[in-house]
Amino acid sequence: MSGLSGKLLLLTVVGVIIAEILIFVPSVASMRLRWLNDRLNTAAAAAVVVDGLRDHELPRPLQDETLVATGTKAIVLRRSDASRMIAISDMPPEVDAQYDLSDVGPVAAIRDAFDTLFFGGQRVIRVYGPVGESDAVIELVLKDKALRFAMLAYARNVLVLTIIISMITAGLIFLAINRMLIRPIRRMTANMREFAGDPGDPSRVLVPSEGRDELVVAEIHLSQMQQALQRTLKEQKNLADLGLAVSKINHDMRNILSSAQLMSDRLADVDDPVVKRFAPKLLRTIDRAVAYTTDVLSYGRMREPEPRRRFVPLLPLVKDVAEMLAIDPRSGIEFVVEIDALLEVDADSEQLFRVIHNICRNAVQALLQDRGSERRIVVSGDRTGSVVSIAIDDTGPGMPAKARENLFAAFRGSARSGGTGLGLAIARELVLAHGGAITLVDKQTPGTLFHIELPDRPVPLDAFRHRA
Repeated sequence: MSGLSGKLLLLTVVGVIIAEILIFVPSVASMRLRWLNDRLNTAAAAAVVVDGLRDHELPRPLQDETLVATGTKAIVLRRSDASRMIAISDMPPEVDAQYDLSDVGPVAAIRDAFDTLFFGGQRVIRVYGPVGESDAVIELVLKDKALRFAMLAYARNVLVLTIIISMITAGLIFLAINRMLIRPIRRMTANMREFAGDPGDPSRVLVPSEGRDELVVAEIHLSQMQQALQRTLKEQKNLADLGLAVSKINHDMRNILSSAQLMSDRLADVDDPVVKRFAPKLLRTIDRAVAYTTDVLSYGRMREPEPRRRFVPLLPLVKDVAEMLAIDPRSGIEFVVEIDALLEVDADSEQLFRVIHNICRNAVQALLQDRGSERRIVVSGDRTGSVVSIAIDDTGPGMPAKARENLFAAFRGSARSGGTGLGLAIARELVLAHGGAITLVDKQTPGTLFHIELPDRPVPLDAFRHRA
């Protein structure tokens, strides 16, 4: 009974009982009026016969029989010109209540009915009403004991009938709803409990029932959600295993790069013009590789390090990206930089380098696969107020529809075969860490255009006053 089915059964029983009570209230009032009208009609029939005998009065025994038959103490027939006592017995000294049955409203009928039920039984009442279509009025004086007894018997019968109807109705409704509603809900609840015990077990996925109702739709959605959750758990497990392997490889790679860094430091002492020209670039490249290995470990902990922001010139940073890409002149790819030499951006230089490098590297790879006559990558930037906008535009084949749907999703947003999609995912995460935004802009010409917006940090009032 504490479950949903028990509550539903109880609610149905209560609802049927309330409905029967609402029906009982006017019906008991109607029953009382019918009972009194029957008495009036019986007395009126006898009164009309007696009234035809103008010069005769009913003998005492006949009057008593008439009063017993009608259950009254006095019967009076009134006309417009005269009144006649048809029969009378021991007349009470006073009448407790009187009722005109020719004009009874519904509210008055209900009020009088409950007054008789709760307070009647020992009162003498006067009841009168018209005799058919004539102008005569029949009047009765009687005790309401028999009336109250009849009303109590009627109420008892209605109560018994109400209980029987409510139980039958509740049982039928319970069986129908239990089959159509409760049983499927219990099935889904049991499946969710079983699925929670081992979400990775494919056999625990709910098999939807046949049909088109709302519960079947809910089962279909639950089954789809469980399947999606299993795929996600499988991907997460694979990613966790991959992350562990990458962390181990990365640890050893960092040691190797550290050794390479020590050997590269010695190149600075070599007195060779070519070595002196390439040694700084080699050192910066190894330094970035070491920093990347550290950042990979941070990414394995599911978070990037907080940006160490400062105002840095954007033009040299983009030129470093171009050198890092090492575009082969024979590929025909032109790398164009349209940035003012005085433009500065409030950002972590290494993280911003990674963002621009990842996007430009994707553009280079797309252009190498494209056979178009014009191959160009344009990186531009400008400042509007406290926001620096960076645009990276290429003339490649553009972003495929599948890659657009999962643009910044790791392992799903790759635009080329064999790609991982990590580049854009990491770029977006780094831009968001700066409080900025990165979007793919639709354009009329072929190619891909990414737009990056990086706002300056708010300047505290004290720092502003100190600088002023």
